[in-house]
Amino acid sequence: KVSEQRSRNMSAIKSKNTKPEIAVRKLLHSMGYRFRLHRKDLPGSPDIVLPKYKIAIFVHGCFWHRHTNCKYASTPKTRKEFWENKFKSNVKRDLEIQEKIKNLGWQSVIIWECEIKNNEKLEKLFRKTFI
Repeated sequence: KVSEQRSRNMSAIKSKNTKPEIAVRKLLHSMGYRFRLHRKDLPGSPDIVLPKYKIAIFVHGCFWHRHTNCKYASTPKTRKEFWENKFKSNVKRDLEIQEKIKNLGWQSVIIWECEIKNNEKLEKLFRKTFI
């Protein structure tokens, strides 16, 4: 059945140590930055935290977090209402987390899954953000 297959696929998706997250960590490390992972004491348990700069980095999947105008942010054809509600609540939660991080005096940086492919662009973003 299609729904059983989709359920299996979705349950296999990890929330920590994803390929995009690891790619960002490798780039940061190669640039000489040291960081902490998944700090539970910060809102949203950011994927990567640079305490020295008070920066929380979230590596978002374009599908789950609805990257605007991105080809990876498609909507499944079945159970449209369920998915739209799911995506809406994800986006709402993301905005609330960013607001909480800001109120603690931290900066939040969102790296989209589709941006990972361009290391040069990411490196420029990091240099601009941390200086």
